[in-house]
Order: sequence, then structure tokens, then C-alpha cells
Amino acid sequence: MNRYVSHLECSLEGTRYEAGPVYRLSDAGRPLLVRYRLDDIAAAVDRDEVAARDGGFYKWRELLPFADAGGVPRLGEIDTPLITLNSAPNVIVKDEGRLPTGSFKARGLALAVAMARELGLDRLCMPSNGNAGAALAAYASRAGMQSLVYCPADTPRMNIDETRLCGAEVVEVDGFIDDCGKLLAERAKQEGWFDVSTLKEPYRLEGKKSMGLELAAQWGWTLPDAIFYPTGGGTGLIGMWKAFAEMKVLGWIEGPLPKMIAVQAEGCAPMVRAFEAGEEFAQRWEHASTKAAGIRVPQAVGDFLILRAVRESGGKAIAVGEDEIERSWISLAREEGVLMCPEGAATHAAWRRMIEAGEIDRDEKVVLFNCATGLKYKLPGP
Repeated sequence: MNRYVSHLECSLEGTRYEAGPVYRLSDAGRPLLVRYRLDDIAAAVDRDEVAARDGGFYKWRELLPFADAGGVPRLGEIDTPLITLNSAPNVIVKDEGRLPTGSFKARGLALAVAMARELGLDRLCMPSNGNAGAALAAYASRAGMQSLVYCPADTPRMNIDETRLCGAEVVEVDGFIDDCGKLLAERAKQEGWFDVSTLKEPYRLEGKKSMGLELAAQWGWTLPDAIFYPTGGGTGLIGMWKAFAEMKVLGWIEGPLPKMIAVQAEGCAPMVRAFEAGEEFAQRWEHASTKAAGIRVPQAVGDFLILRAVRESGGKAIAVGEDEIERSWISLAREEGVLMCPEGAATHAAWRRMIEAGEIDRDEKVVLFNCATGLKYKLPGP
């Protein structure tokens, strides 16, 4: 374990746990958060020297939990680019599709695999709507570990084939991702697999946190006015908000924090419903349906953390329609040369919706997260 790690903490109750043992959820059944000795990091680490390192998200090793940076599995990680839209110069796409396995899931699963190996685990499993399963399979294979992935049967075929080819055993389930999770939990208990599902172990979140660290460095240690993030399980949104809080304590960033905009599809919008109702937790969304498979998550274990980040930031949870997603998908490709995934296109659709409603000004600087390469999906027709 990284010498700067202080302890783990229940995200709901604040109960402290000793760093080092293998954990999943807290005793309260809620996600565990890694806490660092930030004063020690501030005294010993120069932010600009860290940002200048090579190696993509592994460069932030003082703020990541692993002990040995030389022992982590690597697949050519990079800092993902920022692409300014010609049609809206204050709108910038952060293209996570340039990462290994073609999606931002590489960040979280690389860290989950690295920590699992450090803790002596060798059989990892998870449910997945597609890209997460592929990332787990690739990094587990790279680390010499076994992987098992349960997917909804209507997961994009490219994702299923990629996951299987990268070494995972793949089981297709007639149901949603939370149905897959329930079936997988039974098998994992019987056969001794360790589940690295979204927020059901402490370290995947730390990998996703690197999006916030990286964005701040690319933005000159300030931040945009708003971040639009495609939200299913919400690990990245929660992780970035955690990163911003840590950087504030470290003195690494200046100015206000961005409004966090959680983007969902109208056919699966549990966070939007809970946000609008003023609720702390989100109820399961029945009969979920959207072409943006990555945000088709009927129920998220980190629901209250998503809602907390959105509210603390002065942001919003917003749902967009399938026609809006397709319109943005096509227009960005034809007019900007930027091939988004459908979940990324949803963030652009949400930005458009908020501009039209007067909820975002055109002169506000915003970042849209494109979470995967568009080449993995059945693309819209002409």
C-alpha cells in the first residue's frame, strides 16, 4: 500500500478502516473511500513535476493506492486529449477513447487489477454493459490473472467479443446489469472470485479519479465552469469530485470548482428522478432502455455519492432522448470530425438542451467526456 494512504472510510457513515486488508463494501454496505495523508504529500510532492511525468494516469502515483509503480500492469496509457469544437469554442471534448481498450474504463480497472494483485488476489469478476468487461479482461490478462464477466445479452457484440478474446470467461444474461450482478455474486461466493464491480471495492474509484487530476493539469491548474459526464454507475463523476477536493487541500488548484452535470438517457434516468425529487438515494429504474448501453444502469450502489457531488457543485442531473443522442452523434462526426460513442454524444445533447433552456451560457467553458471510441458501436445511418 502507498505510504501516503492513511486509512479507508465508509462513504456514508465515516467509519474508519485500517488500510491493507482486502475489503469490498463497508460494514454498512456502502462504498469505501481511500484517504491520504495530504499534508505529507503537499510537503513532499511538486504538482508540476508530477504532471510532467510520462505514463498516463500512473504518473499520479502519490495520490493512488498501490505501493510499487513498477509492478502495475501497463498497456501504453496516455493523457487523453482535449478537443475544442469549432462550432462552440468554449466546449471541449475530453476523448477517453484513446486509452487502452478504447474507453475510460481502463483507468478504473487498471487500478483495481493492480491493487488486487498487490493484495494477493488472482481471480477477478464483474458484471458489465461492455467496455468495463473488456478493460478488466485485458488488464487481468496482462497481470497473469483470471477474469469472469457477466453481460446483458444485448450488450454490443463488439464489446462481448473483445472481452472474450482478451481472456475473460463471458456469460451472457437475459436481463440488465444489476441482474447480472446478482447472478454473478452467487457464483463468486461459491467459486472464490473477487468482485470488482463499480464501487464494490475501494480502488477502481481511485483510477477514475485520475480524470480529474489530469484535467486540472491540462487546464493550467484551474477548472472549467461545468463538466458533463455520462452517468451510469457514476464512478468517474464521484472520482473527479474526490480528486478536486484532494487538490484543494493540497493547494494544487485555484478558483471555483465546476458544476458537475450527470447525464442520463430518458429511458434510464434514476439519478435525474432522485435529483428532481430532492431524494438522497435513487430507486431502481424499471424497464430501462437506451442505445447508450454504458449508462443503462437501473440502480447504482453509489447513487447518494453521485447526487451529493451534483448538489455540492451546484450542478444538475439531466436526461436526454434517443433522438437527441443520435442528432449529436451525427453532427459531431460530420461537422467536427469527432466520432463519439453514444454515451459521449449524450453529454453534447445535454449541453444543447441546457443552452436552449438558458441553464448554461454559451460563454461558459465546459468539458464533455467522451467515454469510449465510437468505433465499438453500431453507428447511426446516413
